[in-house]
Amino acid sequence: MASSVDHHHKLHFVLFPLMQQGHMIPMIDMARLFAERNIIVTIVTTPANSLRFKKVVDRSVESGLCIRLLILPFPSANTGLPEGCENIDALPSPEWAFKFLKATTSLQESFEKSFLDLEPVPSCIISDMAFPWTAEIADKFKIPRISFYGTSCFYQLCSHNILQSKILESTASLSDPFIVPGLPDQIKVTKAILPRTLYPTSDDLIDFCDQIRKAELTAYGVVVNSFQELETVYEEEYQQAKFGKVWCVGPVSLCNREILDKAERGNKTIIDENQCLKWLDSRDPGSVVYACFGSLCALTSSEMIELALGLEASKCPFVWKVGYWLHKEEFEERNKDRGLVIKGWAPQVLILSHRSIGGFLTHCGWNSVMEGVCAGVLLIAWPTGAEQFFNEKLIVQVLGIGVKVGADDILASDTKLVHKEKVLGSAKNKGDVEKAVKKLMEEGKEGEERRRKVRDFGKKANRAMEEGGSSHNNLTLLIQNIMQYQANMGLPCQVQKTA
Repeated sequence: MASSVDHHHKLHFVLFPLMQQGHMIPMIDMARLFAERNIIVTIVTTPANSLRFKKVVDRSVESGLCIRLLILPFPSANTGLPEGCENIDALPSPEWAFKFLKATTSLQESFEKSFLDLEPVPSCIISDMAFPWTAEIADKFKIPRISFYGTSCFYQLCSHNILQSKILESTASLSDPFIVPGLPDQIKVTKAILPRTLYPTSDDLIDFCDQIRKAELTAYGVVVNSFQELETVYEEEYQQAKFGKVWCVGPVSLCNREILDKAERGNKTIIDENQCLKWLDSRDPGSVVYACFGSLCALTSSEMIELALGLEASKCPFVWKVGYWLHKEEFEERNKDRGLVIKGWAPQVLILSHRSIGGFLTHCGWNSVMEGVCAGVLLIAWPTGAEQFFNEKLIVQVLGIGVKVGADDILASDTKLVHKEKVLGSAKNKGDVEKAVKKLMEEGKEGEERRRKVRDFGKKANRAMEEGGSSHNNLTLLIQNIMQYQANMGLPCQVQKTA
């Protein structure tokens, strides 16, 4: 609730997420966590994107939290984008993504002008790594900039070690496997599965990646949607690599405690939450597989068909979130008594937290991994791009809380942000999907051990966010660091102590 402390002496955090669902959602959650600590929070976004989370923010404000929106016009037409394209998921195709990233630089001028009018004076900027230009604004106004990656400490350490070791210079082809140097585990990858921020293939992309790395060198620190107990040794080593300025404050999705918050998190859902819960209530505990490939599903039509046939062949009840639908296959009609198909946005946190869910077939986006872990649900890994192949290694090889679909990828399907080419990878077929689902749901010794591990991590995730938990304490440390920074700059600052 509001404090009696002088308004002008209170902390004020400015959060600027990339306009893409997987980046916006955790930062909106983070805004609520900061606001619950009696911090003024301003979220910077564009008109169309503000509508996606307006209801959640409005409820937070009604409850007494001080969260504001700074809405900047997005000049789509002036930057060569289709009119009204303000989010990566609104682009005509993945090939437009890098143009979108370049277009976001046009927000710098309006952000800087608006920054002058923010009251009280901002204490720090927490911005997406894809906005390296925010470092210039932070420097101009003499405040710290904290970077948000939206990935794990595991991936960040892998990325750091690959770049520092220059191992890519001695790796000849896309398909030559190499071991990521300096890790506690033997993690084998290829150039083909690397995000293009690690292995850029054009002059424009090389320049963009250089800008990101230069901005990271001046960043005050990194905030991570993870918790120390999940990736303990990797968090410790990443801390060393970043000189102790890493704060794991997740799983941030756990700030959504009410059914309505879970149902409306991220975007407007196609299915009514009561209809969804009624269907799940009719299933046995731990019997249902939930399948979802994120807001930017990179599966081809043929892969979608194989996935559908594999789910059907597994004989397991399932919930499948799809972005588009293959009507001619008559899949939905054949499986109407056993499957629930959601066409569009799904209330993922609400679904995963239901007792009937026993497995999660995922593209291994980090938000999805964290949400599955929070719910104590086993994971079936089918990565498609970005850092997802590293997340698969963490899930299957390091943590032992999931299985993968099919054989190891030597070459990967790469349709992610910033890269135009499509590199064909090892094909997944319905048999691979069927085997993975059955393996995950098995009751044998290996299956029980996986279940024990993921349930244990689920309990630890929830404890981490409670008062006295590791993430709760890290949030406190981050706030104290910003207060100390202001004190060192001779700026008065107070923040009311909250649980």
